[in-house]
Amino acid sequence: MTGTETTPGAIILGWWGQHLGDREAGHARALAARLRRAQGAAALAEAAVHDLARRLDLRDGTRLIRIVTLLAEVRSHVPQTLARRLGGAEPVLSSLRFQQLMRAEGEELVTGLRRAVIMADRQCNVAALGADLIFWPDRVRETWCFHYFGAAAPQDDRTEVPV
Repeated sequence: MTGTETTPGAIILGWWGQHLGDREAGHARALAARLRRAQGAAALAEAAVHDLARRLDLRDGTRLIRIVTLLAEVRSHVPQTLARRLGGAEPVLSSLRFQQLMRAEGEELVTGLRRAVIMADRQCNVAALGADLIFWPDRVRETWCFHYFGAAAPQDDRTEVPV
């Protein structure tokens, strides 16, 4: 962490880059594999996960598990949000499946998002995905709907983090 990361998305991107981003490094590959396979609280047994919790001042284990297990699926940080990568003129995720994802809760949401990351060639804006996973209320779902259909969300003040 450089000390300049102040938003949750920037903090998450910095953490992902340090711990998971370089899949050529053995430690990143191993941590990603353990997090992808982790069942429930097993993800909390990783020191790197607690590093993220400290950086975010996040003490909600359920949210933390959701964030790290999904970020373990991402291989490349790109400017486009996951919803933009899934939708557009030729969507890789059908409209029906996207609607199901937007209605999903709990473990069904995590499973659907994991599949979505894979369908997006494991590439998305890590900062945006991480921030969305922390705050997954209706407002985030609304923004995803606009992004999926290629439109700017009303009052969408989030900027996409450059590569």
